[in-house]
Parts: sequence; structure tokens; C-alpha cells
Amino acid sequence: MKNLSDILYKSCLNEVIGNTNVHISNIAFDSRKVKQDNLFVAVRGINTDGHLFIDQAIKKGAIAVVCEKMPEKRPENITWIKVKDSSKALGNIASNFYDEPSARLKIIGITGTNGKTTIASLLHRLISKTGEKAGLISTIANMIADDKQPSSLTTPDALELNSLFSKMLQQNCSYCFMEVSSHAISQNRIEGTRFEGGVFTNISLDHLDYHRSFDKYLETKKEFFDNLDNKAFALTNIDDKNGLVMLQNCAAKKYRYSLKKMAYFKGKIIENLVSGLHLKINDRDLWCRLVGEHNAYNLLAIYATAVLLGFDKENILKLLSNLEAVEGRFDYFVNEKKVMAIVDYAHTPDALQNVLNTIAKMRTRNEKVITVVGCGGDRDKEKRPLMANIAAKHSDCLILTSDNPRFENPDEIIRQMESGLNPVEKKKTINITDRYQAIKTACSMSDSGDIILVAGKGHEKFQEIKGEKKPFDDKKILKKILL
Repeated sequence: MKNLSDILYKSCLNEVIGNTNVHISNIAFDSRKVKQDNLFVAVRGINTDGHLFIDQAIKKGAIAVVCEKMPEKRPENITWIKVKDSSKALGNIASNFYDEPSARLKIIGITGTNGKTTIASLLHRLISKTGEKAGLISTIANMIADDKQPSSLTTPDALELNSLFSKMLQQNCSYCFMEVSSHAISQNRIEGTRFEGGVFTNISLDHLDYHRSFDKYLETKKEFFDNLDNKAFALTNIDDKNGLVMLQNCAAKKYRYSLKKMAYFKGKIIENLVSGLHLKINDRDLWCRLVGEHNAYNLLAIYATAVLLGFDKENILKLLSNLEAVEGRFDYFVNEKKVMAIVDYAHTPDALQNVLNTIAKMRTRNEKVITVVGCGGDRDKEKRPLMANIAAKHSDCLILTSDNPRFENPDEIIRQMESGLNPVEKKKTINITDRYQAIKTACSMSDSGDIILVAGKGHEKFQEIKGEKKPFDDKKILKKILL
């Protein structure tokens, strides 16, 4: 229970009607979850407006309402708080309700198009191996020290986020590593969260269905760095052409990492083999189990972050060498016939290009590369032909299939992907809508030494079709067929 007046701090109040000296049992922004003595925050969402459900929230027990527009009819026994932006107010109210947990944790936010999950997850593993307790908020899972919890969004809403921070503190965590999605920044889910540091990985085409333009997508990512305070650090990949944009007008301490340019954290790939990477980081040698140039960037960002947090450089290098790949990120096995099967979450043109470039550097050219890939429904249509084009250029055989079609026709998605292929590329392409059959066909086409890449879903254990999530696991299916 918290006093309402105590949790309205930083909420930019425009008007208050009623008594703020009341006890609040909990906060809700979904009227269906309101219980007795709750504070209801009416948030304007993408598909609905919380203001439409104020009456329902009151009937379920809300004793106070935060809103942007006061309703004409207001029961006198309810406290009404008018604010400029309910979503921002929610973030600050949630932080106050849980006693500002982010101020007592060292929280590192990782943002960018690709690499967020790998960097956040491996930082969590790395720091845990130093003996410190840490939390993780990621696409794959949320971790409170060693306790794994399911994850539904890359970055949770402000209420869940602060609840997780609070639980981490209860388990004596000192650090939290979290993915910060562009949706979360745009929707103010991280409002009220104090970050120890921010990491920028890279940026390429993604989520344009939501942001409408690349410039808007870029501006949203930059907003995260603009809001870092002068006690935090901002770490950016300057090999990405937009890396330095993130540091413009940023109050935080600025650091750069690079494989190609001079930087405070400088890396160089010595060897890139199927068994791992040999790197030099600031003139220190590192051998690790991860493969590919994209993972060289990930490892460099991980090392830099750990050093900026004050950990011993030599110990970090030693621990980095023992880290294994994150589930669904260049996640591979080789069967008795020496067929290599790779599952990767690559669902953007840039990520798919990175994975196929890694495969190209591993192969001998005596084998076939068979790629199975689709594109998600109700998402960026612009990237569909690009994805197919990239896959065709780097594969000996391409199978276009269904990903998570959601409410779209999967055959139409495949047709849009196929529009990116020229006549020669079409000749080595097969369209198989059923994803299971597509994977099965790829396996049946493979011979000894061949490489099968199944891209797009990675760690996901479902396929989303017409609002229903049906069990589906790419790696499990591959193992069933090949082992």
C-alpha cells in the first residue's frame, strides 16, 4: 500500500480533483486487471484508448484515476488526476510505487536493430560468473539472478519493468542488463528508469510498419541516449554509419567501439573459424566459441561494458573465452553425415546478411548452402523482397516459407518476398508455405558436408497464425529429422 500523494512525484500534474491522501493497493492501466483500491492510469495505446474504460475500472474498485482528459461525469468519491501524457506518468508512478528500484540497480540498456539479445544475455552470464548477482530483461527470457521467468515482450511495460527491478533487489542483484526496443522508447515504457549506461549496436531496416520511416526509427533510438544523465555512460558502435548520431547532444560520458576505426575499445578479427573467433581487443588476445563478424562486435560491446562497469580487464577476457552462443543465435549442430544445421533469429535484411556472410567464410565451396526463410505478417512489407534477395544471393538453394503470418495470408507474403528475385535466382528457389514441410524438404535435399540455415524464428517455440500461437520449434524439428 502506498499513499497516492507519494507516488505522483514527477508525473507533471495539470489538475487534481479530490483527495490525494488515500492508500493505493496497486496500479493498473488495463481495466480488466483493476482490483479494489487500485489507481487506474488511462493510457492511449495503438489499438485502444484507456480513457474509454474508466467507468469499467471504477466499477472494479479503482479509487483514483490518472488521465489526459477529464470525463464530463466524475463520481465524487474518486480522485481525478489530469496529466499531459499518461504513458509518461505511468512510468514515474510505477517507479515511485516500487520505491525507485532503478536508482538502486546498475541498469545497462542495449538498443539497436541486431545484437541486443546476445549482448544482454551474455553480459548477464558474464557478470554472474564474476560472483555478482544480476538480472536480465530480454526477448528470450527475464532472469532474476538464476531464476528464469518467461518473456512476452522485448521490453516489458512500465509496471512489469519496475516489478522486475524490485524483485531483483530482493534477490540482492546489483546489475541488470536489458534490451531496450524502439517500441518501448516510443511508448514511454522506460520512463522513470535510471540507466547506468546505454549501448548502441547498429541500425538497419526494421519496424517501419510502426515507425513509418527510417528517420523516425533512428530518432526513436537516439531518444534513449538523449535521456541518459551525466553520470551514465553511452557506448556506441562507430562502424555503423549512424553510431555517432547517438552521441550528439548526449549528456552521458561517451565511449566508442570499433573493428575498423580508431576507438577507445578497438577490436580486430585474427581468425574466424567454425570453431570460434580469435580476436585482439585493445592488443589483448581473445579466443572465444562464438563465430562470425557480428559476434566480434557483440563481444567487443560486452567487453567494453564490463570494463566501464569497473570489472577487471584480464578476468573479463578469461570469462569471455568460455561463453557459448545464445539460444537461437547461430545455434548449430552437426549430424553423423556431417550436415550442419543452423537456427538463427535473423528476421531483418542486415541480420540475415550477417549470418550468410558468416557461413560464406566458413564454407569450402564443395558443399551446398540451403536456406529456409520467411517473413512475419503484419510487419514491414518493405523488407520482404530484400530478405529473399539476400538469401538467394548467398545460397545454392532457397526455400521461401511461412514465418509468423499472424493475420496475413502466408502465400501473399511469400509472393512479395519472391518479387525481389531475378529469373536466375527464381530457378533455385522453392515456395513451400508449410514451415515444417519446408524444413523437411531442406533436410532431404542435403548431402554430406552441406549447410542448412533455418532463419527468422530462432529461439521461438511457436508459430503465430490468425491470433493463435501454435507450438513450433525450428531446432527441435531439425534434430528430429537429422539426428
